[in-house]
Amino acid sequence: MNSTVQLEHVEIDGCQLEYLWCREMVEPIQGTVVLLHEGLGCVQSWGDFPQVLAASTGLAVLTYSRAGYGGSGPISLPRTLDWIHHEALVVLPALLEKFDIESYVLIGHSDGASIGIIYAGSNGQENLQGLVLMAPHVFLEQVSLTGVNRARSLYQTANLRDKLVRYHGSQVDGAFWGWNDFWRRPDIRNWNIEDSLDKIDVPTLVIQGVDDEYGSAAQLDSIESRVSAQVERHLLENVGHSPYREQPEFVLNTINRFIGRL
Repeated sequence: MNSTVQLEHVEIDGCQLEYLWCREMVEPIQGTVVLLHEGLGCVQSWGDFPQVLAASTGLAVLTYSRAGYGGSGPISLPRTLDWIHHEALVVLPALLEKFDIESYVLIGHSDGASIGIIYAGSNGQENLQGLVLMAPHVFLEQVSLTGVNRARSLYQTANLRDKLVRYHGSQVDGAFWGWNDFWRRPDIRNWNIEDSLDKIDVPTLVIQGVDDEYGSAAQLDSIESRVSAQVERHLLENVGHSPYREQPEFVLNTINRFIGRL
């Protein structure tokens, strides 16, 4: 992301959240894409994806950093067992209301995809037009735990911390350990949000890499079998956990076509 981009802040659920709009200044805001970042992400970690997406779709794009990430306010640790549901059912609706967003598509990556699934499966989301899920997880797999443990090792012994500092600054340790410790808790081994899939009734696009270190194609199988609306799925060869970084042209073109059909 261009370092000259000035991020703004808005108070949501008692916390100052940083956000970035990529849009034409037209009110009221209609036709918006809202980005929901991964478990170690923030506004900055999307790179230029929001700007490119806005330019290619012609829609406004809103991205924000959740509490404890990037330049947003801090969060109390350890994270509560229901933090993903809280983000989906309290924080996200409040953000949409704050900006008076009337018609929107959610694009979620990893933990952000889980937030999007829970939100889309809740009641009264008549303004949601579609759902894009990249590297989603709806239940916990052994591959997920292996990936989390590997990240822990890289953070302690390699350069993962240095890479994340550029996004999270002084709260990098809280961002990492808040995420890592949560997914390693013994009491969430049965974590599962598949019941939310049964209530999703908007077109859904799912993109995952074959080499995703946090989930297998079983996640896509569950989504495809349980969502009642049309599901378009793509399982990409030689792609890991971040399809939009590893295959940006394919991902952008696929999202453009998907949104164009809505």
